[in-house]
Amino acid sequence: MKIFCGNSNPHLAENIANYLSISLGEATVKRFADQEIFVELHENVRGEDAFVLQSTSYPANDHLMELLIMIDALRRSSARRITAVIPYFGYARQDRKPGPRTPISAKLVANLITQAGAHRVLTLDLHAGQIQGFFDIPTDNLYAVPVISRDIKMRYSLENVMVVSPDVGGVVRARSLAKRLNSLLAIVDKRRERPGESEVMNIIGNVAGKDCLLLDDIVDSGGTLCNAASALLKHGANSVTAYITHGVLSGNAIERITNSEMKELIITDSIMPTTKIEQAHNIRVLAIADLIGEAIARTAAEQSVSSLFD
Repeated sequence: MKIFCGNSNPHLAENIANYLSISLGEATVKRFADQEIFVELHENVRGEDAFVLQSTSYPANDHLMELLIMIDALRRSSARRITAVIPYFGYARQDRKPGPRTPISAKLVANLITQAGAHRVLTLDLHAGQIQGFFDIPTDNLYAVPVISRDIKMRYSLENVMVVSPDVGGVVRARSLAKRLNSLLAIVDKRRERPGESEVMNIIGNVAGKDCLLLDDIVDSGGTLCNAASALLKHGANSVTAYITHGVLSGNAIERITNSEMKELIITDSIMPTTKIEQAHNIRVLAIADLIGEAIARTAAEQSVSSLFD
């Protein structure tokens, strides 16, 4: 087994390699003067079970091209099997046609990864679970819930915890966490007025006196979370903390979060945290290297991955 990584999240790749007690594969991923991407593998991969770790986060197009070219390099170097490990799957929010004459970009990206030569995909908390069906190769969607629930159990009195979904679409994910914690579930009913903005309308469930834990897959502008936190506190919540798998945090999201009424935002390192994120007083990062590392080990050994979440 060999693990290679692009430039999107080398720190996570190193931690995964440490978990597996192996060294990262030696490869060069560089750019020519005209910004074309070039990849060169510096070790033999013939007949190997190869894993390429690359989140397709900002800059999404550059990181996606790195992933595709690395897969192609491994295929042309006779790797026996190539698994694309994509902790954060960019373009996942473009999983349907929002209107006439628009693309389904998530399906296009799935096609590109398959055509590049990947034999299977490992990813984490897809924005929409049905994206697994966009691939014509085996695709395992991992869940950060075990990591999140472990952190919650260390920090909260579970008798007073209430899990909250920030919208109707996230209810299944929130219910999974609530079941692990044996807690109640609430839902924020919001109405989005325009792209990038959201207006909280109502809270479904009695949150008075509760330590509310918002759960979602992606935080981008932060508007949904901040509005949800304000609404929950207005309805009598004792505190509001958000657990989000992927910290995209674009634009002035960090400032919006730090100035919000939220007690804390917890994200994972599926996207490499910036210095600004690390310095924010109310943003904390959970490590997911062990979860992904174990999934890689089980994939290589032809063992069950789904049993990780039983």
